[in-house]
Amino acid sequence: MPAPQTSLYVGLMSGTSLDGVDGVLAEFSPGGDVRTRASAYLPFPPALRSDLLKLQAPGENEIHIEALSANGLAQVYADCVSQLLEGANVAADAVEAIGAHGQTVRHRPELGYTRQTGNPALLAELTGIDVIADFRSRDIAAGGQGAPLVPAFHQAVFGSDDETRVVVNIGGIGNISVLDHGKRIIGFDTGPGNVLMDGWIAQHHGKTYDAGGAWAASGKEIPALLAAMMADPYLALPPPKSTGRDLFHAGWLERKLAVHPGTAPEDVQATLAAFTAETLAHAIARHAPDATSVHVCGGGAYNSHLMQRLQQSLRQRHHLAKVDSTDVLGVSPNHVEALAFAWLAQRFVTRQAGNLPAVTGASGLRILGALYPA
Repeated sequence: MPAPQTSLYVGLMSGTSLDGVDGVLAEFSPGGDVRTRASAYLPFPPALRSDLLKLQAPGENEIHIEALSANGLAQVYADCVSQLLEGANVAADAVEAIGAHGQTVRHRPELGYTRQTGNPALLAELTGIDVIADFRSRDIAAGGQGAPLVPAFHQAVFGSDDETRVVVNIGGIGNISVLDHGKRIIGFDTGPGNVLMDGWIAQHHGKTYDAGGAWAASGKEIPALLAAMMADPYLALPPPKSTGRDLFHAGWLERKLAVHPGTAPEDVQATLAAFTAETLAHAIARHAPDATSVHVCGGGAYNSHLMQRLQQSLRQRHHLAKVDSTDVLGVSPNHVEALAFAWLAQRFVTRQAGNLPAVTGASGLRILGALYPA
């Protein structure tokens, strides 16, 4: 009798930071274990990034801009897939499916919808591979938030029977997954991750992000401004909850700064870094008081100043001595979310639920995604 075969899936993720697409070629064993065979990153062309940023807020000619952006995004996704397959010397017909998250342009679960733009039909045409997309809508249809979806993956890959772990994702938005000895799983968006810091440095220096947090480290935190940020009502809401650029955007920051005129830009950046760290630490202290380890993924894991500030906040609020990246658990921080969408695609193909009702608030387990056959 032939031995059970492994299966290959591609996961693609472009997040709130709007910098580009991360892709992984994932290999799943018959027992469900997953490992990364290859990885790739492609930045967005400036024109595409500009249009995607326009779509983050209501504007003129949105339908046209979104349609063209979806096509452009599909082309970048296809290029990423090509790079993955070439690097791994794998043929397209060896891949079961692509899990493509798409680019979130609206997230309004309280109104019953979320919108991840993309053109999965075009992606299937360009790659010759089945595409699974639109992962969030079914959870929202079942009364959930549609986010975060990664805690189920975090539990499958990072869960431990011996300790309570917290996985922190710091992309544009920050979120946590509390993995309690393989029993209880809590996950929710804590507030801004990099989105406000990225926007502020773009406004003042024309850079897309604060490399290593160097600019934030050059400034001084403003306690009164930090307190005003921490007073945002979203932070006091109980989970399940999720957020995005619909709430935390440049206008939100401008309103906070209006009562603190004349503040040095680098001090604002330092305070924004503190805000991200404090919201994460507060959430961990409140919802994972017995956690013994914290592991960070996403772009924020490469911001050394932010990591130090998070460790400082956790020592004060939680008495945790050390914060690690997910590297120590075997997955590079910039691969975690793309790998999660490969995992969700594999769940769809094998007809297994991809959501956690305790996390999203959905009325039950649901198979997530929609199929676009090659």
